[in-house]
Amino acid sequence: MSSTPEKFDAWDIKESGPADADSRVLLLPGAMCGTAFYDDLMAAQPLAAAPVRLVAATLPGHAGTTPPRDLSMENYAALAGALAAERGCGVVVGHSFGANVALEMAAGGHFTGPLVLLSPTFSASDEDKALTIANGLGRVPGIGALTWIGMVRATPRVVGQMLPPDRREALGADLAKNDPEFCRHVIRHYFDYLDRYGNLVPRLRDAGVPAWVVRGDRDEVGLTDEERAGLEAAPDVTMVAVRDAGHVVMVDQPEAVAALVTRVALG
Repeated sequence: MSSTPEKFDAWDIKESGPADADSRVLLLPGAMCGTAFYDDLMAAQPLAAAPVRLVAATLPGHAGTTPPRDLSMENYAALAGALAAERGCGVVVGHSFGANVALEMAAGGHFTGPLVLLSPTFSASDEDKALTIANGLGRVPGIGALTWIGMVRATPRVVGQMLPPDRREALGADLAKNDPEFCRHVIRHYFDYLDRYGNLVPRLRDAGVPAWVVRGDRDEVGLTDEERAGLEAAPDVTMVAVRDAGHVVMVDQPEAVAALVTRVALG
């Protein structure tokens, strides 16, 4: 991890909404995903009609973008915190890996506003089994690189099965942009982060910021009974269940997520 914040100015950004809006929201996609994964949310009512500026930013290195030098989750949180401050964003929405970056933004003191966490992971045991296996094999000399070449090739098809049919081609093309070697290393750092803290529920609770944890009713990422109880007991955390949605909840049910983001953004 970096001892000093890394300077980074190669963000891939997509914006929508009134340029002069007082309320601004930073949208962070998940691992291997680009800003295209937020297109449905950005276009959905009532968010599209609200006086809210949306700033979707691909996490550096993901979806074929320029990576940072330091791939730790703590550095990603510092970089995203600096971007939020630069763009005047008072709310952060993160999905999956991006939700964990958002969580760490608050826990690490890089952001003090409300968070909307879409399908975050609170412990390594909750993670998708295929990703867990790929991370383990990715650490083995000789086969690690080959494992991730196969993983990146398969991801558009595998993730596509979780997406609405009319979005599979476009979002699959976004996933196909990824560099296997980058993915191997960034996911290693991600699991190291999960192992470092063990259970992230206390880390979110102790951050002291308003947070909404949003999960689809058929989310492929797990949540233990202990984690759920801890979240429900946290005074600043609100659990939100979205019907007929999987892990990519903002694509499955963009209107429901847009309604929540609008409420949070406008106070």
